Amino acid sequence: MERQEGKDFIRQIIERDLASGKHKTVQTRFPPEPNGYLHIGHAKAVVLNFEIAKEYGGKCNLRFDDTDPRKEKMEYVEAIQEDIRWLGYDWEDRLYFTSDYFDQLYEWAVELIKKGKAYVCDIPQEEFNKNYRGTTYEKGKPSPYRNRSVEENLELFERMRRGEFEEGEKVLRAKIDMAHPNILMRDPVIYRILKVPHFRTGNKWCIYPMYDFSHPLSDSIEKITHSLCTLEFEYHRPLYDWFVEQLGIHHPQQIEFSRLNLAYTVMSKRKLLSLVEEGIVKGWDDPRLPTLRGMRRRGFTPKAIREFCKKVGVSKRENIIDPALLEHCVREDLNEWAPRRMAVLRPLKVVLVNYPEGKEEWLEAENLPGKPEGGLRKVPFSRELYIEQEDFQEVPEKGFYRLAPGRTVKLRYAYYITCEEVVKDEKGNIQELRCRYSKELPEGVSKKEAKSILHWVSIPHAVKAEVRLYDKLFLVENPDELEDYRQALNPNSLVVIPEAFLEPNFQDAKVGDHYQFERLGYFVVDPDSTPEKLVLNRTVTLKDSWAKAKRKALSTG
Repeated sequence: MERQEGKDFIRQIIERDLASGKHKTVQTRFPPEPNGYLHIGHAKAVVLNFEIAKEYGGKCNLRFDDTDPRKEKMEYVEAIQEDIRWLGYDWEDRLYFTSDYFDQLYEWAVELIKKGKAYVCDIPQEEFNKNYRGTTYEKGKPSPYRNRSVEENLELFERMRRGEFEEGEKVLRAKIDMAHPNILMRDPVIYRILKVPHFRTGNKWCIYPMYDFSHPLSDSIEKITHSLCTLEFEYHRPLYDWFVEQLGIHHPQQIEFSRLNLAYTVMSKRKLLSLVEEGIVKGWDDPRLPTLRGMRRRGFTPKAIREFCKKVGVSKRENIIDPALLEHCVREDLNEWAPRRMAVLRPLKVVLVNYPEGKEEWLEAENLPGKPEGGLRKVPFSRELYIEQEDFQEVPEKGFYRLAPGRTVKLRYAYYITCEEVVKDEKGNIQELRCRYSKELPEGVSKKEAKSILHWVSIPHAVKAEVRLYDKLFLVENPDELEDYRQALNPNSLVVIPEAFLEPNFQDAKVGDHYQFERLGYFVVDPDSTPEKLVLNRTVTLKDSWAKAKRKALSTG
């Protein structure tokens, strides 16, 4: 993570701990639940944990908190590992699962029972929450099973393990304080019965630890020094501390930071799942989703996402980040190395009346303007070309400087053209422009008058492609505030251009290749591409609203 003046509060804590001798090194972990795909919010946690460990000469574990077999799959485990590697991080030999510790966690639960700190309760959770737990303003009342003997609790807990009770019939609760001001401390459940096979342990277990129990103890087993969590876990920290203190084991320090919330999207797994299942998006890798595989398919780069997470930084204040910052980071990265190409998305035919029929030229064009190491490519030029429809106006409005009747413009890497005639069909629709080309500025035309430079494609050599233009999935900044977030769906979040035309320098294009289409934006080759059809996704446009706003703020500040 980038260092800012004064350093963020997490680094201040870590450096105090190292300076005091409390820790000799730093050990962090990224602990996803394998019940879904990673999104940009998870990326912030990935970057923070791995970068903190690297910065202070420590290590970062990857641990899957797999304590709910109803939702977890090996598919998610593999996808999460793939996404983390794609982001640029490696846990080496430090891959763990909470299920690795099930035997130890069970023994610690038994130890809490023996210490009189846990008991088996027969009250269903819903009834307990309603009639016993109390509220913020009202103390809870003890379960009638709270004072079972140690011997009875041990026997019942063992029977729970053997599968003698049905789901919901009994739970193991920590015995803490039913009057505690933090409601989570009012005898929370630490084990429940789930008669569901686990994707790793099979049918060995029918009782599973709750996250609030397994999380601190797994951190302790792995000798984590600083357990970095998102802000909602601040309320859980007393419980985290209570478990490790009661058991007298290694005590990691939990530190909370704000989540990464991205505007114009949703981040909850439940809502993302509904978008997929209802067919609103086309799978978990849909480029409109904030999932890492969706962002990868859209063309966002690992470097850009890492840089974005660093710029967002860490704080204790929840906020919503403008996606313009992420897009700015993507442009900064791709601008350095994405080869330039010319493409026409909405074609308008141009016929050069004074260019010989059948003639063609191969002109030189830069792959990376201003960077000789990028090399040159050959671009074909012929009598018939395509330009963008929006680059021509028959009656030019004020401020329009591109092609119009009688007006001269420059073609990128090529010649000047002057529009002499507009050809229309019987309905008055423009079919083609008839223009005259010249190698030099036509007599009587100044450079200022012909200042516009247009991109183009030679029709005989053009490569056809499907181009997908992506935009925000939602029209409001925070769709979570709406009663039904679907009300704010953007009907134009995906616009498909079935037949765009590209210059022919795409012979070797493969899935994941990035390009800048001059004047149009950055694009990436989509996995739907076949030898017969090239499919490209627009990653971002060239217009950088974040950089523009930043420049304006600097100039006025």
